[in-house]
Amino acid sequence: MKPIPKTLTGHYKTAHRAGLRHVRRRPYILPLFGLLLGLMIVGLMFLSKGGHTYVETNYHVVYLFDSGQKRTIDTNAQTVGALINRLDLHLIPQDVVEPSLNTPIVEDNFRINIYHARPVTVIDGDHKIVTLTAQLSARVVAQTAGLAVRPEDIATFSTGEIKDNIIGEQVVVHRATPITINLYGSQVPTYTLASTVEDLLSEKHIKLDHGENVSPALQTPIKPKMVVFILSKGTHVQTVEEPIPVPTKVISDASLSFGTTVTRQNGAAGKELTTYLVSIQKGKPEAKKIIQRIIIEPPVPKIVARGTTIDINGDKTAIMAASGISSGDYAYANFIVSHESGWRVTAANGSGAYGLCQALPGSKMSTAGGDWETNPITQLRWCSGYASRSYGGWANAYYHWLNYSSW
Repeated sequence: MKPIPKTLTGHYKTAHRAGLRHVRRRPYILPLFGLLLGLMIVGLMFLSKGGHTYVETNYHVVYLFDSGQKRTIDTNAQTVGALINRLDLHLIPQDVVEPSLNTPIVEDNFRINIYHARPVTVIDGDHKIVTLTAQLSARVVAQTAGLAVRPEDIATFSTGEIKDNIIGEQVVVHRATPITINLYGSQVPTYTLASTVEDLLSEKHIKLDHGENVSPALQTPIKPKMVVFILSKGTHVQTVEEPIPVPTKVISDASLSFGTTVTRQNGAAGKELTTYLVSIQKGKPEAKKIIQRIIIEPPVPKIVARGTTIDINGDKTAIMAASGISSGDYAYANFIVSHESGWRVTAANGSGAYGLCQALPGSKMSTAGGDWETNPITQLRWCSGYASRSYGGWANAYYHWLNYSSW
C-alpha cells in the first residue's frame, strides 16, 4: 500500500478541523442525524415484518404462585398437570394445586396456585387432632382429620393460643345437639344448634299458624335426646320426606385467571319434612295444602371459586379493538376464543369448524370479509355478530359457555 502524500495529509487535517468547527457552530446536527437514523431502522424492522404483529405459537406464559412466590414460565405444556410434572416442586399428596391437574392451558398469563400442606389442630370437644392439610375449607379440614361432620355441625378457623398448647391454625368443630321432633304424631330425629325450643322452631322454619300446641314451653333449654311435640287440633295431615337440592355458592377469587373455576367444597343435598293438610269429603281426599316444611338436614352448599384476574396481552387487545369489540367485553371474548381455538386463526377440526371462534362451517365468516381464512380481525367481527344474534352479546355467550362448554 502506497503512503499518503504529505500534501494530501495536510488537506485531510484541514478538512477535519473545518468539520469540527461546523459541528461546534451547529450542535443540533448530531442529535438530528441520530433521530433520522433511528426512524430509518424502525421503519425497516416494521417493513421486514410485513406490518403484522400477530404471531401464532403453542407456547404460553404461565404465572405460578408457590408459597406466595411468583414464577413466570414460558411453556408449551397442554395441561396444568403436564407443567407440574416438568417442574421440581417436591409436592406431597396433601398439597393442593389449583386449578385441577387436568385443566387445559389455553392462553397467556394463565395462573396456577400451589398451596402447601401445613399442620392444623382440629378440636372436637375434648379431642384434639393434628392433621397435615392444604385445604381452605374448615369443614374439609375436619373431614381430612378423619372426623364425621354432620350438615348441622359447624367448623370454623381460628388462631390457636399458647395457653392451650396450640401453635398456629386450629379448626373448632361445634357439634349440633341430637333431639327428636314429634310432628303431628310423626317422630323426626334431627340435630340442632339452637339453645331453646323457640330458637329450634326458628332454625327449622316451623311456624305455628294453625293453632298448634308446643311442648315443652318455648323458653325451655335444648338438651340432648329431648323430644319436642308439635300437635295440631283435629287436623288430618300427611307428612312426606323430600330432598333439598344442593345450593351452589360462587365466590370471586383474584388469584385465579378470569373464567377459571375451582370447587373448594363439595355440597350435599339436605332433607325436609313437608306436612300437607288434607281435605276429606265423603271419605275421600279432595285436596291437600302445604302447611309446614321442616328442615331436618340442611343442605351443604357447593362452594365454587371463580377467577376474576384479567391478563390479556397487547396483540390480542389490539385485535379485539380493531374488530370493534368494546373493552368491557374483552374478558368474555378472550375466554371464549382461548377455549375454542387457543387464538389460532387457522384452527380447524374434522367437523368443518374453523377459525378463532370455530365457526361451523368456517365459510360463514366470508360475510365479514374475503380474507376470513387468515385475518383474525375479520374473524372476530363475524364472531361479535354471532354472539349478538345468538346470545345478546359476549357476556351472555360467556355464561352459556360456562354451562355447556361450547357456544
